Amino acid sequence: MRRIIARLRPFLAAEGHRDNVVPPSGHTAWLTTFTAGAMTFLAVFALALSLAASRMADRWEGALARTATIRISAPPDQIELQTRAVLDLLATTPGIASARRIERAESLALLEPWFGPDLPLDALPLPQLVELTETEAGYDTTGLRLRLSAEAPGAVLDDHTRWRRPLVLAAERLNLLGLVSIGLIATAMGAMIVLAANASLAANAQVIRVLRLVGARDSYIVRAFTRRFTRRAFLGALAGTAAGMAGIALLPAADAAGGFLTGLGFQGAGWLLPLLLPPAAALVAFFATRAAAFRKLKELT
Repeated sequence: MRRIIARLRPFLAAEGHRDNVVPPSGHTAWLTTFTAGAMTFLAVFALALSLAASRMADRWEGALARTATIRISAPPDQIELQTRAVLDLLATTPGIASARRIERAESLALLEPWFGPDLPLDALPLPQLVELTETEAGYDTTGLRLRLSAEAPGAVLDDHTRWRRPLVLAAERLNLLGLVSIGLIATAMGAMIVLAANASLAANAQVIRVLRLVGARDSYIVRAFTRRFTRRAFLGALAGTAAGMAGIALLPAADAAGGFLTGLGFQGAGWLLPLLLPPAAALVAFFATRAAAFRKLKELT
């Protein structure tokens, strides 16, 4: 007992040595560091997914919110006549900012990624497309459909609402899923750190009893464990963040042809957001260890 007390006196004498009460090595050390690193690595990718989904939702909403397409399907000798009628009608429709016909070459270019360059698309009876852009005030969709049916029977208005809303909703839910994943990762990391702290406290039960005998308060012991585990979590999270950012940097750059899968990287100031993860992991470790230490010390009383 005297030998243990003699070894503990320096820890009580100097404030900077108080966290030496916690063993610097062992399974609790690598478990805490590894858990923080692995969870933060996953959090970087969850954050990238959330930001990419948010950008995708904004892009779809902004690009398609004020555009619509009119599809004209008619006999070959009626296509040009009905197209002119549609353009003239749109020019006099309130709420329509502009309208243009989509040339056949442009339509073929839109279909090429789906059917390939070798398919004889020139032989297909493609409908004539007219793209329109609405003003901020918007236009009367029902009224426009009625006028189109009267003046151009082969014209069908597609305001993109039918398929735009599901896409935007899916992107928004992906964004929410990424945020929920980060929350679950933080919870799992906190739980693992609590287990590691409990194991360390249990392994050092005799040391804690001796500390109490020489006058150490529970707050002193809690601060020692909290500081050590917080430092371990921060260093592990720092390594995990660096590895995650390196992995994100190796992903292909954003490409219109690749769509969402090539746009998972951070953009601009978004690269600074993962740097918030190590401090966040340290906060999780601080509160988790503090709560676990006080609870464990009550059990050891």
